[in-house]
Amino acid sequence: MAIKRTRESEEMYLETILLLHREHANVRAVDVGEELGYAKSSVSRGVNLLKDKGYIEIDPATGNITFTETGKKKAEGIYDRHRILTAALIKMGAEEHVAEENACRIEHVVSDEMMEVFKKFIEV
Repeated sequence: MAIKRTRESEEMYLETILLLHREHANVRAVDVGEELGYAKSSVSRGVNLLKDKGYIEIDPATGNITFTETGKKKAEGIYDRHRILTAALIKMGAEEHVAEENACRIEHVVSDEMMEVFKKFIEV
């Protein structure tokens, strides 16, 4: 269970940073914490883990977070999964807010093979 939770947390941070960057030129750890409702200590640890894995860089002078090429690709993939799952759940009859909420949970555990099924389902 620890591996899944670590992956889910990592993916939540990456997706949140991506979405914040779409709204703001500069994103800092404090912005991520506010968006997710996490304590500063948790965000600091999470962001540093992303940095250690080579997904992000943090400007030491400003605290601004930017993606590495690998990190941006991973974040966009996570967000793409979220969008596909949300669309599929809506197409199945779920209300938008219910689809969004559940897609956010499912995106971290669904297999690549199952994602292909969801992709085909929304294209039909």
